[in-house]
Amino acid sequence: MPKEIDKVGSVSQSRYEQIVSELRDVVEQQTRGQFTIGDRALEIEPIREPGGHNAAAPEWSVTTTLTRLAEDIGLKFSTVKSARWTSSRWPADRRQTGVSYTVHRILAYIENDQERFDAILTPPGGKARWTPDDASRRVGNRVETPVTPKEKITAIHTLAQDDQVAAAVTSDFLKRPEVTTKVTTVDKARVVEEFTRDEQLATTAATNLLRRPDVAFKAMSDDTARFQVNHAQVERSRQARDHFEDTSPVAPAVKKIDRTVEFLDLVTACHSFVAAAGRTVPSLRDRTLSEDEAGIVHQNVAKVRATLDWIETAVDTGKVDMDDELARMLRGE
Repeated sequence: MPKEIDKVGSVSQSRYEQIVSELRDVVEQQTRGQFTIGDRALEIEPIREPGGHNAAAPEWSVTTTLTRLAEDIGLKFSTVKSARWTSSRWPADRRQTGVSYTVHRILAYIENDQERFDAILTPPGGKARWTPDDASRRVGNRVETPVTPKEKITAIHTLAQDDQVAAAVTSDFLKRPEVTTKVTTVDKARVVEEFTRDEQLATTAATNLLRRPDVAFKAMSDDTARFQVNHAQVERSRQARDHFEDTSPVAPAVKKIDRTVEFLDLVTACHSFVAAAGRTVPSLRDRTLSEDEAGIVHQNVAKVRATLDWIETAVDTGKVDMDDELARMLRGE
């Protein structure tokens, strides 16, 4: 079986090389043509130093002159203006045969003259010739065919400048598990915060997250989060109770029962304490507590005594607020 000849597209390798050679001649002619346009525009309107004076009448300003020239030769003003500037950056003896006009125009952005003239003589990475993308990389411009991760990211940012496009791209990316796993924890948390600025969305997200036992457990290890949850539970119960008392026809009867239940709960608590003490204290007969044990008991007796005083005040006056000292004592501070 005959060996298959390498092809480039629909042509053989040899024919492809002939086409490349032919088109390089065409590109060379175009380069000379572009520089000719720039040279003639530069001859009509030389580049002046900042603050330079143009003795011509106002209507023959640089813009007016170049606009007229562009119209007379059938080109855009921007094309003539760019060609004029490029020619000013490349004196005739510094232009390189075999290097396209596009590469000359891109490398023209190198500010230092000698650096610019040296750069065009040394293609990057040992290559035989410059490409437009190589030239763009040299001057820090965006490339047409991104290769490195940084170039690809820049291309994505450029294409996603519109907010609607950016939102659609972000949504698509976040659907890919392999993408989300590479996002840092800090960035993930920031994204969640941004997405949940709306209270309704935040409520839905928090509810769904707290349904996961491991998440709820870790969240409750944060003192502020635990306090906010407890506060929310108490506040929700108070609002529900207030709503019931304001709207339900049976609220007065229930309120009376609640007061009876609260009275029974208080009596039961006192009785339970007395009964427990009655069982425990006799067991201390003939036993001497250590200094540390005695100290702990005395501390708890002080708490009990303060609590009893609080109960008496609540019963006599109906005021259930505790002072700061009692609050600290009951918290063990």
